[in-house]
Amino acid sequence: MRSRCHPVLATLLAALLVFAAGFGLAGAPSAAAAATTPVRIMPLGDSITGSPGCWRSLLWNQLQNAGYTDIDFVGTLNAQSCALAHDADNEGHGGFQATATADQNLLPGWLAATLPDIVVMHFGTNDVWSSIAPDTILAAYTKLVGQMRASNPAMKVLVAQIIPINPSSCAECAARTVAFNQRIPAWAGGITTAQSPVTVVDQWTGFDTATDTYDGVHPNASGDAKMAARWYPALSALLTPGDPGDPGDPGSGGCSAAFRAVSVWQGGYQGEVTVTNSSSTAAISSWAVTLALPTGSRLTQVWNGTLTGTTVRNAGWNGTVTAGASTTFGFLASTPAAAGTPSVTATCSAS
Repeated sequence: MRSRCHPVLATLLAALLVFAAGFGLAGAPSAAAAATTPVRIMPLGDSITGSPGCWRSLLWNQLQNAGYTDIDFVGTLNAQSCALAHDADNEGHGGFQATATADQNLLPGWLAATLPDIVVMHFGTNDVWSSIAPDTILAAYTKLVGQMRASNPAMKVLVAQIIPINPSSCAECAARTVAFNQRIPAWAGGITTAQSPVTVVDQWTGFDTATDTYDGVHPNASGDAKMAARWYPALSALLTPGDPGDPGDPGSGGCSAAFRAVSVWQGGYQGEVTVTNSSSTAAISSWAVTLALPTGSRLTQVWNGTLTGTTVRNAGWNGTVTAGASTTFGFLASTPAAAGTPSVTATCSAS
């Protein structure tokens, strides 16, 4: 026999449910079901980033496979023409110049529409091609970073030393790219802050326009793979895996440091050191790298770290490194020796 609810009681129960729902007492999601806010990452640049910019698809999948699932690529553009499925939102505008983008104040609108936390910027190829002076391009970079910080004071910015270009119509472009890239680290060191770090990612070294592009400018499959591989450690160092498992006690792990020469010239060189958390389970909360330099060599500038003597300690924002993850710092050094690959030993300690 079916029971029947009195009409007045039914009306009262319905009202109570509506009241409860209005105050979050009914139908509210559990804490476990509440979604966390993903880290919003804007790929910014020209056609190398957006047309189709398939390094983004490789980078997205590499991050996802490593457990960095709580991320969202953002941008006002979207093109799904790459082989791998991925979050294709981006701000890669074909043919655009960094200088024109800054002069025309285009970036604030893109930022307002997407609200990124991190910008991954490979921008300036068309400026170099157009023989715009490095000082002018870097002034545009400064304006763009200022606009990023106006949108988000804690914006983290990854800036590429751009890939080589050697189009058949521009015999001088290869040399211009080298000259521009050599200026970027010093610029970044002067503009980075603890709240809003600017990290240089070397996309130039090891990239060959003959084998890694299809036209001397735009990456082919091997070029896309190289670009994704260079972005990954710098970007993952700013992220927390979506499923970190048991992180252990912070500070209980160790670390390793690997040096590479980014560029070398008569009387000096630029170096980069990758600091890797060697623990598979525990995060580290701080690190220090001691550099054994060639005889007569002297550190003149460090970015993404603080220098005491020949020891570089983490900056305020990059001391915590999750298990198995990496971060980088860079430096300039003088040397009385003739130009050649410097021999530098890097020793890491963590706490």
